[in-house]
Amino acid sequence: MTTARSTTRTARERARDEITAEILSAARARLREAGPGELSLRAVARDVGMVSSAVYRYFPSRDELLTALLIAAYDELGAAVEAADEGVPDRADFIGRWTATCRATRDWAVSHPHDYALLYGSPVPGYAAPRDTVGPATRVIVRLVEIIVGAYEAGSAGAVATPPSRSAAPDQMVADAIAFVRERGVVSEQSVPEIVMRTLMAWSTLFGTVSFELFGHLKGSVSDFETYFDQVALRLAGDLGLA
Repeated sequence: MTTARSTTRTARERARDEITAEILSAARARLREAGPGELSLRAVARDVGMVSSAVYRYFPSRDELLTALLIAAYDELGAAVEAADEGVPDRADFIGRWTATCRATRDWAVSHPHDYALLYGSPVPGYAAPRDTVGPATRVIVRLVEIIVGAYEAGSAGAVATPPSRSAAPDQMVADAIAFVRERGVVSEQSVPEIVMRTLMAWSTLFGTVSFELFGHLKGSVSDFETYFDQVALRLAGDLGLA
């Protein structure tokens, strides 16, 4: 049986969620206008028609508001990437899944350039992201790793690209990432360190390519950004043995 007290509490929670969403929406609009470095609770309060003291009840500081914005953007990107991967009907089509995941990353970034800049642009002076952001921030790389691991487990991947003779062994450089992948049971144990190294290289290259596009560094060099990105993603897949 629902009591009047529980109904009132639920209504209050719903109202709080709605106001929180309104504040975050106004803050994202501010990001589009001025960038994260200029974000202030007072300005956001004016935009939502609230006194600043009321906004502080939802976000006690600018840093907490920035954290909420980061988590929301990371989760949106992660959800878009996961949906793209899960939309590939043949789960054994690892190249198709890889391509869909990479494309979804770029598509989201191009559609949300200011949110992308918050995530992967210049650090906000005086702000340090807390551990709360780690889970949302790793959703893309986790999905990429799952695709690669799945390909090796299914026997659908060949050897990774051979590094030059002067290359250092990656075991210590990427030890934490190696442990993460080994927990997921990659079959070719001997090649795990190089697979992990190549995966991290692919991850940073994919986002570097998106950043170069959005921040104007490919102008004058690339005429078709979408096709160029797709080709980068395919060549990275080849480096990982997914060709």
